[in-house]
Amino acid sequence: MTDPVEPVLVDEREADRVRGELAIAAAGIGTFDWDLVTGRLDWDARLIEIFGYDPGTFDSSIDGFNDRLHPDDLERVTTALQTAIDTCGEFAAIYRVCLPTGDTRWVSARGRTLCAVDGSAVRLLGAAYDVTDQRDAELQVTRVLEAMPAGFYSLDRDWRFTHVNAAAEKLLLRSRDELLGRVIWDEFPAAGGSAFEENYRRAVATGGQVAFPAYYPPPLDGWYEVRAWPSPDGLSVYFLDVTARHREEQRAEEAAARLALLAQVTEQLTGTMQAEQAVALLSRLVAPALADWCIVTLVGDEQPGGRRGVRDAGWWHHDDDMRDTVRRYCETRIPALREQAFVYRALGSGEPVVVAEGATAAIRDVLQPGEARDLIGELAPESVAVLPLHGRGRTVGLITLFNGPERGAFSAEDLSTAAEVAGRAGLALDNARLYGQQRALAEQLQRSFLTAPPEPDHAEIVVRYLPAGAAAAVGGDWYDAFLQPDGATVLVIGDVAGHDTAAAATMGQLRSLLRGIATSHDGAGPADVLAKLDASMQLLQVDTLATAAVARFEQDPDERERGVTRMRWSSAGHLPPVTIHPDGTVSALGRSGRAELLLGVDPGTPRTETVVTLDRGVTVLLFTDGLIERRDSDIDAGTDRLLAALADLADRPLQEVCDLVLERMVDGRPEDDVALVAVRLHPEDRPRPAEAGPRVLPASVPPGPGGR
Repeated sequence: MTDPVEPVLVDEREADRVRGELAIAAAGIGTFDWDLVTGRLDWDARLIEIFGYDPGTFDSSIDGFNDRLHPDDLERVTTALQTAIDTCGEFAAIYRVCLPTGDTRWVSARGRTLCAVDGSAVRLLGAAYDVTDQRDAELQVTRVLEAMPAGFYSLDRDWRFTHVNAAAEKLLLRSRDELLGRVIWDEFPAAGGSAFEENYRRAVATGGQVAFPAYYPPPLDGWYEVRAWPSPDGLSVYFLDVTARHREEQRAEEAAARLALLAQVTEQLTGTMQAEQAVALLSRLVAPALADWCIVTLVGDEQPGGRRGVRDAGWWHHDDDMRDTVRRYCETRIPALREQAFVYRALGSGEPVVVAEGATAAIRDVLQPGEARDLIGELAPESVAVLPLHGRGRTVGLITLFNGPERGAFSAEDLSTAAEVAGRAGLALDNARLYGQQRALAEQLQRSFLTAPPEPDHAEIVVRYLPAGAAAAVGGDWYDAFLQPDGATVLVIGDVAGHDTAAAATMGQLRSLLRGIATSHDGAGPADVLAKLDASMQLLQVDTLATAAVARFEQDPDERERGVTRMRWSSAGHLPPVTIHPDGTVSALGRSGRAELLLGVDPGTPRTETVVTLDRGVTVLLFTDGLIERRDSDIDAGTDRLLAALADLADRPLQEVCDLVLERMVDGRPEDDVALVAVRLHPEDRPRPAEAGPRVLPASVPPGPGGR
């Protein structure tokens, strides 16, 4: 039997020391002891290893430490050590160590100075450990943040900037040196009390992520999409500049509102023969859609002395409290107008008169002293625009738009829409004046919608309209030709059911809607235009069925060099285009394909496009079914007759082709309305031929080939 083992008694302080040494070893921590009196610097084995020494090569001096220190860190670390010694305080630093192998390591060190009774520093004790892996991870995160195309910054718990990436510097118009350590509410005061502060504080309070759009005023003057989430150190913020997208959405909303307004003007004003009623409708439609308040003035026949009679017949103010003031102003202003008044200037020239700012003073200058002059001071407009309402060969009225200081000057889009409203209102007022001449009025109305086409460079466009002999000289057939903002030429042919003024009015709505959609969406393709038109018809409750075909002619520089043009076309239940080649070859495009739904049936139906590459010299013809339909034959037979006629006329000038094809197909007596539009793509390597007429383009169309 063995004797029991006697327990070994271990000093508790020794146990604590052993446990501490084991913990330090497990953590990879090295320790140092710098005797400031003798200058001896003692390192343990771990620290000697970290610095790339071995016990035989380390000389136990501060020089041995400095020899391994990265040159860029030497001054900073030396200063920190000296400060700890001078103050008998603590030392903390992160620095780089250059090893004999050429590698660089990051080291984090902390120490404390021990002082004698007299306050002089005698020893500096501390520990250090290798943080290279941690530092590399941080640098990797930093590199990712710097490479981000979006802005990123972080804030500490006191709302001070702790990190700002390169993209954020550009978006915030401030360098990181200007921002780091600064309080966000001090540097960006407009953020205080705004959606930024509200959401940032909510994220910190709830511990959850927030996402929101917000606007910051000048100098940034931008919309931002922001995501923010709390972190242990404060708040991280990721943001994108979405100003361009926001403005595009605003423009789209404004364009839709303008289209809706134009549709309302067309529907309501052309639907009445009572001038006074039309004026009342117009004033309430325009304010506040285009202006804070407005006045509609009717122009009578010539009066003795050579001045035509004018009277204010309608007015409206968006502010209920100001309507009575506007009424009293309208009742007194006409007698108070001087000869140089803006109303008379617009009436005499037939052109709009616009005062962008200082309108109150400008109007007072053209009013006689009295009540009207006092009232305009109360109304205090900042800007004014006077637009003539043109009828057939005469100015039938004026619409005057006023904006206060808050709304400011009229935009180009406002004036463009107002001009369109004025044009339609003028027609409506003229309709009322000529109520007893309905047939002549209907024919003029029809032709006023079928405007003369533009004449793009090297593209000759010819249009024809022939009403049915037995009808009321008006119907729903229409053609159109115009340029999109990118310079592409667009041809349109369409047919609304009916042969009366209702069909013509609906046709006018659809034509204007289509025009507005095609010209307000740069580069919009035919299928997209028809789809948007179908959706607008449903939204605006345009209850009708119609067919339409849209063809867009476009050309990039390479196609221009090769002498070809690309045509994209789409049809909503309409007859396909016909191409005529100089050699007499003709074809109906997509003749055997499946026809797509008419407009007004299902606005959700998908619309498709066909793309055709055309050689210069080719002619494209779009037409309504009145050209080929007969009671004694079907559409296929009529199409064959048309193709044969065009093949025989292929070498004729385009004007002659259109006249002769009408003569051969209907002989001047169509059973149904006939509309057609044709374009001949003349070669671009020679001057525009004389028979094509002068080149006529809108001033806003950019130079270059486009689709022209």
